[in-house]
Amino acid sequence: QVQLVESGGGLVQPGGSLRLSCAASGSIFSINAMGWYRQAPGKERELVAAITSGGSTNYADSVKGRFTISRDNAKNTVYLQMNSLKPEDTAVYYCNAGYSDGVLPYLEVWGQGTLVTVSS
Repeated sequence: QVQLVESGGGLVQPGGSLRLSCAASGSIFSINAMGWYRQAPGKERELVAAITSGGSTNYADSVKGRFTISRDNAKNTVYLQMNSLKPEDTAVYYCNAGYSDGVLPYLEVWGQGTLVTVSS
């Protein structure tokens, strides 16, 4: 069993910053890509940013230049630095990871979600 534990969400004013963290623990042989998704009320879940084990990154157009994803492979942790936040960034943010447990080559796990609210 692998678990993802997210932290760092909260209430922030427009233009402010937040940093989300997501730590993986459990029976991990290796972690491949890790990413952040978000789901706003009444909308579908969407990819925000993703990062491979080698450090290649991918961002949604709506967050390019404002958000930065990074990871610490030694700690099995991924971060999302969010700057210049806008009200439309308000959503529940979910961490996602693709990993191997040493038996199966690819498994997927989701975190429980952390709420980010951007409001004055």
